[in-house]
Amino acid sequence: MRTLACFMLTLLLAACSTKDASHQHAHTAEAPAAPAKYTCPMHPEVIQDGPGKCPVCGMDLVLKKEGVALMLNESQMRLANITTQPVSMQPVGQTVSINGKLVLNEEGSSVISSRAAGRIEKLFVKETGRAVKKGEPLYELYSETLLTLQREYLLAKEQYETLGKDHPRYESFLKSAERKLLLYGLTQNQVNKLATTKTFAERVTFVAPTSGLVTELKVAEGQYVAEGAPLFSIENVNTLWLEAETYPQETALVNVGDKIAVRVSGYESTPVEATVMFLSPEYRANTLITVLRATLQNEQNTFKPGMQAQVLFTHSSRRALALPSDAVIRDGSGAHVYVQTGARTFEPREVKIGLENFMQVEITEGLAEGDTVAVSGAYLLYSEIVLKKGGDPMAIHQHE
Repeated sequence: MRTLACFMLTLLLAACSTKDASHQHAHTAEAPAAPAKYTCPMHPEVIQDGPGKCPVCGMDLVLKKEGVALMLNESQMRLANITTQPVSMQPVGQTVSINGKLVLNEEGSSVISSRAAGRIEKLFVKETGRAVKKGEPLYELYSETLLTLQREYLLAKEQYETLGKDHPRYESFLKSAERKLLLYGLTQNQVNKLATTKTFAERVTFVAPTSGLVTELKVAEGQYVAEGAPLFSIENVNTLWLEAETYPQETALVNVGDKIAVRVSGYESTPVEATVMFLSPEYRANTLITVLRATLQNEQNTFKPGMQAQVLFTHSSRRALALPSDAVIRDGSGAHVYVQTGARTFEPREVKIGLENFMQVEITEGLAEGDTVAVSGAYLLYSEIVLKKGGDPMAIHQHE
């Protein structure tokens, strides 16, 4: 009887165990898996739970792969100088570049000559290539003529102060003597100082009448010069000329008055604008070329004559989704950009590019109008992901 009871208890426990295991297996099988997400390659904002067609363009949806997010703090954003820009429709075209050179604007040339015969006592500028500002001392001159004119001025001033109230003609004598000094190159401040101190200067300092670059020095200290002898050549470099030679297929892309982009050697990242002012066809070695001349503003004296430059002509423009060239990162996996997905959060996204010029890149796939991407600092984001993830961002993206 006891043996039968033990056998029945064993069967009951086995049945309970089998029931529990079956219940657990059924519970596990019933756990729903996370649904796969599908998106459109052309319109990544379109996301669905299953395959199908894009409601915008009709393309087949593809499996959406999770990206590699990179979150920065405010300090990192400032240090990396990261700026963002929304993707927008812009005119994009192909770019043709031709070589050119910056030369002096001959319209800004001036020659400094001696106003009086005398001896050069001192040169404040002793080398060419130096920039001078208007009013800066250039040289000191000892001149008997200037000494005589200063004495005449002081005499006329004394007569005017003594007899001017009773004889008005002495005022005209004083003004005539002052005008002579100004015509001989003295400044108004020098004349005022002579009137105040009543002491003539044996050496007269002459200053630069204009700002520019000293391109020629024709005198030395101690040299005697005649009246009108050339001493300095000064070129105004606030504007420069860009000169380039174009062939017929390139000449067709530009007209007088057009604004053209110029990339100066050493400053390739910041193209400047120039205005075409001259196109002259010439025959050289049985080949028709056109000499192009454009005016380039240089108020900060950033550029110097003789610098090499490239002229950029853009043609076959069309409106398309475009980004600045610096926003697109190219590596062995293709091209990708960094899309801002949240506050200070960026994710690499693979894109396909079309037309490209020096400034812009057309985006044919991977982005939608209005998406915000990193422009400056994109390469720093690329480096940060490589350091943190230990590999290429897009390779990691595809693997995940």
